[in-house]
Amino acid sequence: MKSFRKKLAFHTKTRRAYVNITSQVQTAINESGVREGLCLVNAMNITASVFINDNESGLHRDFERWLEKLAPEKPHEQYEHNGYEDNADAHLKRSVMGREVVVAITEGKLDFGTWEQIFYGEFDGKREKHVLIKIIGD
Repeated sequence: MKSFRKKLAFHTKTRRAYVNITSQVQTAINESGVREGLCLVNAMNITASVFINDNESGLHRDFERWLEKLAPEKPHEQYEHNGYEDNADAHLKRSVMGREVVVAITEGKLDFGTWEQIFYGEFDGKREKHVLIKIIGD
């Protein structure tokens, strides 16, 4: 069985962003040489997320509005976590959107359902963060 590890770096210009990373994950699979196996993709920062959904801009705006209703960024003083940092809302948003995804690899490709894509969700951006890709299989 093969094992392959790759890190992606992100530095968004905005506090919140959604980045389609499907092609980068597929590139890692190609580099790994794995034809049949599993691919784990996880955010390595507690205020970022990795999730699967449709690549549709209206949906991404819906995520933004929905998450902001659940955990509004401001006022910062509404959160006990805020003090040194002002990112309690980002921690909560990440909890809702999830830390990682696992996708089957079949014949060297991500084995997706219709419209599925992998996204990096940033909730406290403007600094470098990382995503881990771990691939195992044959």
